[in-house]
Amino acid sequence: MRKVSAHAPARLHLGFLDPSGSRGRRFCSAGLTLEGLGVLLTAERASSFSIAGPQAGRVEAFARAMREKFNLPGECRIVVHQAIPEHVGLGSGTQLAIAVGVALAGLYRLDLPARAVAALYQRGQRSGIGVGAFEQGGFLVDGGKDAGEEPPSIISRLEFPPDWRVVLLLDPAEQGLHGEKEIAAFRALPEFPETQSVHLWRLMFTEALPALAERDLDRFGRAIGELQRVIGDYFSPAQGGRFSSPRVAEALAWMESQGIAGVGQSSWGPTGFAIVGEEAQATALVRAAQSRWSGSLQFRVCSGRNRGGEVELVPLAQASAIKMK
Repeated sequence: MRKVSAHAPARLHLGFLDPSGSRGRRFCSAGLTLEGLGVLLTAERASSFSIAGPQAGRVEAFARAMREKFNLPGECRIVVHQAIPEHVGLGSGTQLAIAVGVALAGLYRLDLPARAVAALYQRGQRSGIGVGAFEQGGFLVDGGKDAGEEPPSIISRLEFPPDWRVVLLLDPAEQGLHGEKEIAAFRALPEFPETQSVHLWRLMFTEALPALAERDLDRFGRAIGELQRVIGDYFSPAQGGRFSSPRVAEALAWMESQGIAGVGQSSWGPTGFAIVGEEAQATALVRAAQSRWSGSLQFRVCSGRNRGGEVELVPLAQASAIKMK
């Protein structure tokens, strides 16, 4: 008997450097792996096929596709202990797919790494940040999408300072674009100017990454804030403005007025973020924000995660004691 546990961490998608692929490869993403927020599930052999826990419908679809693809024998039970909120910009679909795939691969002793799982489920068609977050964590930049089936390769990975914090701004009344609406939005967008792409590449590789390596919070925040302004304005026709949630936009503007330069929206949102210094600063910022937006927005303080996801064989005696790492 085997029970396999899989943990896939959430991520921030901080924007594209070249959405139109002016130099060949499209999109070219930057992102950050998050600690304390992600998918945690277990899979075990059972007498009948069953799914329990949040987002069970999506899990069942991923599991059935895997069983059919590899003709997996017998039945199994999957329990989702924790999940990422759906369609809010934190990578819920990709991380759930990877967690299901690697857990079943571990259960049935398949040689199937996370990148192959993502390709199987057609995840990472634009961005490699979700797969990179599972493979290695940290602050990531991918090299853009070519004509192949696999997600884009990670070309830069740096440790995120352990004493820095990220404040998440969550709007429970909104969801970001997804599914067919997301596909249609990408098709409707105009060509991204090559001059802007050159600007963003230089911004990332001559400002953001050196500042991160040198732990210069102000310079790093200014670079991320500029990336967000450029890419947010490009996507504004599809999402109704630089940010998809007016409430998040208002709160981020207030945070900028408090001297926080590294603010923006993850993916299609509505989740916003602010990159701040130590825990005490983040806590004080959240306390002040909650007094202004109590009842309409939720705030959460996270650290960056400098390690990837986890897959492990769980002794059956520990089955009822699984907690998020």
